[in-house]
Amino acid sequence: MNEDTDHTDSHNPSDISAPSTRRNSEEDNAAVPPMEQNAGGEEEPLPPRWSMQVAPNGRTFFIDHASRRTTWIDPRNGRASPMPNQTRRVEDDLGPLPEGWEERVHTDGRVFYIDHNTRTTQWEDPRLSNPNIAGQAVPYSRDYKQKYEYFKSHIRKPTNVPNKFEIRIRRTSILEDSYRIISSVTKTDLLKTKLWVEFEGETGLDYGGLAREWFYLLSKEMFNPYYGLFEYSAMDNYTLQINNGSGLCNEEHLSYFKFIGRIAGMAVYHGKLLDAFFIRPFYKMMLQKPIDLKDMESVDTEYYNSLMWIKENDPRILELTFCLDEDVFGQKSQHELKPGGANIDVTNENKDEYIKLVIEWRFVARVKEQMSSFLDGFGSIIPLNLIKIFDEHELELLMCGIQNIDVKDWRENTLYKGDYHMNHIIIQWFWRAVLSFSNEMRSRLLQFVTGTSRVPMNGFKELYGSNGPQMFTIEKWGTPNNFPRAHTCFNRLDLPPYEGYLQLKDKLIKAIEGSQGFAGVD
Repeated sequence: MNEDTDHTDSHNPSDISAPSTRRNSEEDNAAVPPMEQNAGGEEEPLPPRWSMQVAPNGRTFFIDHASRRTTWIDPRNGRASPMPNQTRRVEDDLGPLPEGWEERVHTDGRVFYIDHNTRTTQWEDPRLSNPNIAGQAVPYSRDYKQKYEYFKSHIRKPTNVPNKFEIRIRRTSILEDSYRIISSVTKTDLLKTKLWVEFEGETGLDYGGLAREWFYLLSKEMFNPYYGLFEYSAMDNYTLQINNGSGLCNEEHLSYFKFIGRIAGMAVYHGKLLDAFFIRPFYKMMLQKPIDLKDMESVDTEYYNSLMWIKENDPRILELTFCLDEDVFGQKSQHELKPGGANIDVTNENKDEYIKLVIEWRFVARVKEQMSSFLDGFGSIIPLNLIKIFDEHELELLMCGIQNIDVKDWRENTLYKGDYHMNHIIIQWFWRAVLSFSNEMRSRLLQFVTGTSRVPMNGFKELYGSNGPQMFTIEKWGTPNNFPRAHTCFNRLDLPPYEGYLQLKDKLIKAIEGSQGFAGVD
């Protein structure tokens, strides 16, 4: 996005670079006549070795295979192709661009904007910065770093507060002392100032190291299942979920969840990390995104398999109703998924509704009060709308950090199935791609296959699956037209036998960024 560019040949999409800080020449696409037609009303054929395609934003461009160049100019008439209709509709909705601004299309089809007043360019439509039109503009990007920088630049700085907030605690009672101090704060802007942490009986000045240690030690306590607020998921012993029976363990559990939300928000605000990783539905609830059956697979495979059986078969043989049995610390109760559910049989006609309500109950309804309190605390530090620029995988990276992934350890603790083996050319290409990835991209790959970016304390040899320890596995599957697909319950990547390294890398990146474990074709 900071790449220098010169737009003198502004009609050629292959020459249009990302927004930069250099001056750009003007281009007028406002009044482009339609393509030339012959007397019979049909389009004239393109010259030899030319072809025509449509960019992702809907605008037509032309390919000269002789010179291997692309251009917006139609070689039949020398005119630029018109902008797609949706751009016109945006202009109709938001009005004209501000004085001195111009809209252009990048080589990958994305629209960007030129401010000739300041000689700068940007991805954001300047009209969207007007809160009276559409509220705060949220740019789309697959680049986590770019999103993070945008996020940090939009966090409000505190005003009219002291220059630091002192936290004096005892190591032996770090949870209780921190809960008392943080929960007593009524003006939460105080928690956004410099944190000055002191451990009782220890001398030393806090230049950031003690605050980082405080977040680390406190998260160890807050998320310890011993206290009954959180519990490990059914899949492993290192991803956490809210304990729906937390109220039986602690009468003040909702105030503790609000406190934990504040701590999580403070960690994000101050650029510190929590030593905890949560199940995917937890992050999706933070983002107010719907939870689906695929999310169930990454948390509780047994439950997922039973729901899949219902989805694919006639459930009447099971004699189910819209009512579920629940066992919390030995206390058995029944929960109706809908009013009168105990008297409503599950049939082929209503089984999709049943599955949806089961997922809603399993992840949302049972912990609604706890999650609401957590978000209340988190939102008092970080605006909840601001984190929506991230997806659930990126939110995990924001809160819990990107681990330094040891590729050597990863390779040494990977199993291969089908025809694949350590020295197979496809496997060599795969590890070559992983080595070329940034640490963030490696974390995203790990999330894609296992459901979390978390690596166990003792490395990849301790990865867990649905039936206990389960090593990272790569299995041969599909054709070169397929994208890789993932089975998070088995920590398994189904990798097609691609025809070249660049094809493998491209398909793998697209699958990771899609983050749906899809097995589709181009």
